[in-house]
Amino acid sequence: MNHEISKSHFSVRRIAITGILSALSIALNFTPIGFMLVPGLQVQITLMHIPVIIGAILEGPVVGAFIGMIFGLTSLYTATYTPLPIAFAFLNPLVSVLPRILIGIVAHYSYSALNKALKEKGQVLSIGVSSILGTATNTIGVLGMIYILYAQRFIDALGLTGKVSGTYIFAMAFPNAPLEVLAAVLLSVPVVLAVRKMRR
Repeated sequence: MNHEISKSHFSVRRIAITGILSALSIALNFTPIGFMLVPGLQVQITLMHIPVIIGAILEGPVVGAFIGMIFGLTSLYTATYTPLPIAFAFLNPLVSVLPRILIGIVAHYSYSALNKALKEKGQVLSIGVSSILGTATNTIGVLGMIYILYAQRFIDALGLTGKVSGTYIFAMAFPNAPLEVLAAVLLSVPVVLAVRKMRR
């Protein structure tokens, strides 16, 4: 009987966390909160991958993949109605959705492997590294699919002329990528630790 109650609470908790983080992912996409302007650098970074990472670490790969799918679908929806010249690339789910699903899978399994090796004393490191790998999955996955599917068309849409190779697409990630990694670590670590502490 106690096992059934515990299982029920576990399911309710998982559904609640999935719903909250999915809603947060949608809110970040449709409000300016999802993009943070870094003072002094005039660089805008995204925070929309962070709920995916947190969900994957807290509740597993299925939850992480689901929140990632929500992130991807909102990105696809936004691309449908945005006038940006590069929006066409994000109309393809292989660009807008698939890499975002993979964020949750990579974040969970990297955390799981590190947590098993480092035990409780390595919680901060495990969460931090999985946040880095989850963020890298988003950046490399999206830009990689654009490179594979639309390299020249994407470059043309940016209005670049001359001898510009497809590798320019990956160069676009800097200096944004390191700052997005930093943001993911700084936000994911305390949130995951706080939620874990409340469960005890």
